[in-house]
Amino acid sequence: MTKNLTAAHRIERLLEKHPKGFDLSLERISRLLEALGNPQDKLPPIIHIAGTNGKGSATAFARALLEAEGLAVHVHTSPHLVNWHERYRLGRKGETGQLVDDATLSDAVARVTEANGEHMITVFELLTAVTFVLFAEHPADAVILEVGLGGRFDATNVITKPAVSLIMPVSLDHQSYLGDKVEIIAAEKAGIIKRGCPVVIGFQSSDDARQVMIDIADRLRCPLSVFGQDFLAYQEHGRMVYQDESGLIDLPLPRLPGRHQIANAAAAIKAVREAGFALSDQAVEIAMTSVTWPARMQRLTQGDLMRFAPEKAEVWLDGGHNPGAGVVIAEALAELEERDPRPLYLITGMINTKDPVGYFEAFSGMARQVYTVAISSSDSGIDHETLADAARRAGLEAMPVANVAEGLKAIKEQVKDDVIAPRILIGGSLYLAGDVLAANNTPPQ
Repeated sequence: MTKNLTAAHRIERLLEKHPKGFDLSLERISRLLEALGNPQDKLPPIIHIAGTNGKGSATAFARALLEAEGLAVHVHTSPHLVNWHERYRLGRKGETGQLVDDATLSDAVARVTEANGEHMITVFELLTAVTFVLFAEHPADAVILEVGLGGRFDATNVITKPAVSLIMPVSLDHQSYLGDKVEIIAAEKAGIIKRGCPVVIGFQSSDDARQVMIDIADRLRCPLSVFGQDFLAYQEHGRMVYQDESGLIDLPLPRLPGRHQIANAAAAIKAVREAGFALSDQAVEIAMTSVTWPARMQRLTQGDLMRFAPEKAEVWLDGGHNPGAGVVIAEALAELEERDPRPLYLITGMINTKDPVGYFEAFSGMARQVYTVAISSSDSGIDHETLADAARRAGLEAMPVANVAEGLKAIKEQVKDDVIAPRILIGGSLYLAGDVLAANNTPPQ
């Protein structure tokens, strides 16, 4: 009777049966993978990516780089925005990889569930096992594996010999799981480093965090490349210049908006090279102009929700959800403001594991008004009244509203007599971003 269940139905059953959250150990996932024949040991070269911010962008850049060379690339990301299938992209030789189809995903979930039996396990561990099963059963040239939470005890960290470990910017986040000091979090992220395997450290705003990673890589005798020391990238004359020991490449600016994406792109270029893949200058150029990553400064121009927005408004969606993300998003908006001045409004929803005041502080002096919303897709959402209080503590004018559509309507009313159309950022949570894409009828592909 359960043979024809969709993947979503199977996963919903797992969510009802198993505990929510994360199990910060590798024992349960290792036991399950052993029962499945250890598919994690049967994969093509793996680019393993951790970090507080930027790991999703680095994943997108790495995929674009490899696909520009005509390679088949499997990609694992989490969380998803709208559909579970987004977590699993299967590569195809000479083509753009596609999200797994429902029949294939449903079958893999069923087999992993059967292999687990009645053992205690989290759904994230089960879905990580699904990743390894899918990727082992479909041929590809490379795997890009994004960490879910932390690094050292993340379920993806059962791999023993990555082609490269890439650690993106580290800042405070998930303190209840990972610790309340950036050096402690850096050590957790650096837990993906394996003895003798290449390591790339992306841009780090904290010298202490960077040094923790360097010390761990040195202790494990890993070939090491550090942003600003062994490779770098910068903007010059409206172009991006990348440099490492192989020389300079003059490139177009990345398609993903924001100056921080230059550093993210550089880390991905270096990681792909350190993983043993040759990259032509032409492929790198193609990747910079073709890269896509939903809900990371994604411009929304049409859709069901956009009919509520003010006429000619510029609407952006970003899932960044911690103070570090707030800073880089604010910087990206400041760049837009330099080129095209517009009044800035925020529509924000967040969950209770984040630091809302720290996030909002990044926009102090920039945003005219914040409209706060509750997140319907998460039990951990912060009440919109409470979130408005947090925005006020950060020095912003704030008003709670029922949902994003009501926020857009309120902005439309507020700016009806303005000559210049507003710029609107909808953000604060990947859950909210997913809700917006679903409500706007623009799911990620």
